[in-house]
Amino acid sequence: MNPHIRNLSKIEFVVTYACTGRCRHCSEGDHTNCGEHIDSEIAADAVRKIAAEYDIKTVMTFGGEPLLHTDAVYAIMISATELNIPKRQVITNGYFSKNAVKIQEVAERLAACGVNDLLLSVDAFHQETIPLDVVKQFAAEAKKCGIPIRIQPAWLVSMTDDNPYNRKTRAILDSFVDMELSVGEGNVIFPEGNARKYLAEYFTDELPENPYVEDPHDVQCVSFSPNGDVLGGNVYERDIMEIIKDYVP
Repeated sequence: MNPHIRNLSKIEFVVTYACTGRCRHCSEGDHTNCGEHIDSEIAADAVRKIAAEYDIKTVMTFGGEPLLHTDAVYAIMISATELNIPKRQVITNGYFSKNAVKIQEVAERLAACGVNDLLLSVDAFHQETIPLDVVKQFAAEAKKCGIPIRIQPAWLVSMTDDNPYNRKTRAILDSFVDMELSVGEGNVIFPEGNARKYLAEYFTDELPENPYVEDPHDVQCVSFSPNGDVLGGNVYERDIMEIIKDYVP
């Protein structure tokens, strides 16, 4: 076993960089490279192979907006469910279609695939370009299917800071009270990508340490990009277990 990956417990897939939002806080910037998405079969196979060697606790799909490519999400989650991986997460902004039938079908399929932790990105930034009524419609359908939902807002500076964006976020969260959804702590925006470009006035000149960057000498989460890149290799070109075996920080 590679000593730098001995504590691996999580697999995550950036399904696509394509997104239905144009958020000014997005760490990915303007989403100029958004044509690719992860291959369904290769991703599902990677989950099976990694889980055969490691005690995986979580499989996550996100983006971009992952539900623009539902087949990939379904395949990944089916594999995770069949392997009894405890936490099967999807992070979504909830806006992938305006069609009520499509929204219901996706919610039902996610439930059938075993998704048991739906993280819904709702805040002042997402709602600048994403219609809240459609997000609520999806949330209602997912709740009806029994999928546990957590609203995960993005906070500017801190969760308690009293700035216009955070005030708007709190008002949006209040509008969900009747739906009785869990509200998580969310995340504090890190100054990179669009956030650094459009929200610079809220950050100091000295960048803080990025809390989302892994220790390369103790990799606990393997993250796949839409083009197949992972751990310095590419899963479309080499077997994932060979990439893990040969990984050097």
